[in-house]
Parts: sequence; structure tokens; C-alpha cells
Amino acid sequence: MYVLLKKWMFILTGKYKWKKSLTAALLMLLSFVVILLPIALLINMMSSKINFAMHHASEVLSTIEKYIHSYEQRYNIEIISSKNIDQLTSLGTQTLPRILGATFNSITTIAIMYFILYFMLVEGRRMEAALHEWIPLKDENTLLLRRETNTLVYSNAVGIPLIALLQGLLGLIGYLILGVNEPLFWFIVTCLASMIPVVGATLAYVPIGILFFANGMNIKGIIMLAYGFGVISTVDSVFRFWLQKKIGDVHPLITGFGVIIGLNLFGFIGLIFGPILISLFLLLIKIYANEFSINKNKLNNPG
Repeated sequence: MYVLLKKWMFILTGKYKWKKSLTAALLMLLSFVVILLPIALLINMMSSKINFAMHHASEVLSTIEKYIHSYEQRYNIEIISSKNIDQLTSLGTQTLPRILGATFNSITTIAIMYFILYFMLVEGRRMEAALHEWIPLKDENTLLLRRETNTLVYSNAVGIPLIALLQGLLGLIGYLILGVNEPLFWFIVTCLASMIPVVGATLAYVPIGILFFANGMNIKGIIMLAYGFGVISTVDSVFRFWLQKKIGDVHPLITGFGVIIGLNLFGFIGLIFGPILISLFLLLIKIYANEFSINKNKLNNPG
């Protein structure tokens, strides 16, 4: 947040002579409205849907089971057993509350973050000057650390949500055309799911396709799946990693592993923090190698 806001902080206080405390408070408020408030609204909406699904899980699974059994009888195959259905129900009941708990625990983390952010913005130039003095690195490596950190933050904090929003908008267009019930809800699901590696937005449009098939609307189901895999997923596979690499030269594996690790460590906000942490770790290794390259050469060539 400091990296994203410091430019405006320096412009408003330096060029336009705004009061530091007032400027910091205003920027924090705007960031809260633009970033955190929509996320809070989305989480609230998702929570009500998840709670409904949890309370009616048996009914939902019963409908899915009947639909699958009809295909099993028609083609004389076994797709899923009652035992698997029970295990799936148990897994969902245990996992969903854990995800919600991790998400709501992030509120405390965010409050602490804003408390620290205020002082970082107010004392930004002084803080950066002090860090430049105190960090025990060559000047070139200190500058590299600052430059690369800014780039990595922009790449992850801007790139990931931008691609998620793009996928969500493409999904919303398809949902409206096909007449999906509650398209806004599925738009939100698509945005959130697209930030999860490997599966991505398939967690949104595949269930919609299954619902179409379950209701006898096979043509709409086929169109939904074709549109999802052909259009929505194309954005994920082509533009997501291209955009991040273009902004900050971030390898796709860093994003994938970062999201997985970040979700386990920080909950929802780990979608952004995870890739940043891994990128910073690799950057520090690079700086360490550069910092001690002279000594290493001397060791290899003692004469």
C-alpha cells in the first residue's frame, strides 16, 4: 500500500503543499473505499450464499446425485458413488468455515496495516533516507532493492486484480446472454476464482454449465462450457502471466506458488501477498550474490 500511495503523497505534500497528516488520512480513506470496501461487500455477499449452500447441502447434493445416476443408468457406467458424495459433503463442511474464518481474521491484520501505513506515509521521505543509510548493502544494490520492490508490488497488486476483473467481465457478458440466474453473484465468483492458480475461473463457469445440464438445457450448457474454456480461460492462460511479466518480469510459477502459499498463510489477502513475498525472497538472493561476488571471486582465485 505504501508503494502504491507514496507517489501521490509526495506530489500532494511537495508540489501542492498539503498537510502531511491530512493527505495521508485522505489517501488511506480513498484506498479503503476503492480496494477494501468492495472486497468486504463481495465477501459479505459470498458468505450469505455459502451459508445457504451449507444449510441446504444435502438437497443440492441429492439433486446432483440424481442427475449423475440418470447418466449412469443410461450408459451403464459408475461415475460417482454414495460414499464419494458423503466424503465430498464432509470435506465441504470442514473446509468452507475454515476459509471464511481465515478471511474474517484478515480484518485485524488490515487494521494494523493501516495504523502502520499512516506513519509510513507521513514520514515517507525520512524513512526511505534512513533505510538507505542503514541497509548494509552497496548503493547500487540498495537502489536495485527499491526499484525492484516497486516493480514487483505493481506487477502483483495491479496485475492480478486487473486480470481477475477482466475475466469476471467476460464471464458476466456470457452469463447475461445465456440468462444465468443471479449473474452478478457469478460475476463475483468468477473474479475471485480467477485468482486461484490451476483451476481458476473453471470454478465458476463449470458449475453453471452443470446446472444448465441438470435443468435439461443442454444447448446452453454446451455453449457455457465452450465459452468458458474458449474465451474466459484464454484470458487467464494468455493475458494473466503476460501482463505480470510485462510489468514486473514475474515468472508464472512464482505467481502460482505464491498464491497457494499466501492463501494458507494470510487467507484472502494472501492472493496478493504470496507472490510478492516469493518475488522479494528471490530478489534478496540476487542481491546477496551481487553483494558478495567480489569476495567469491577472490576465493576462487586466491592469487
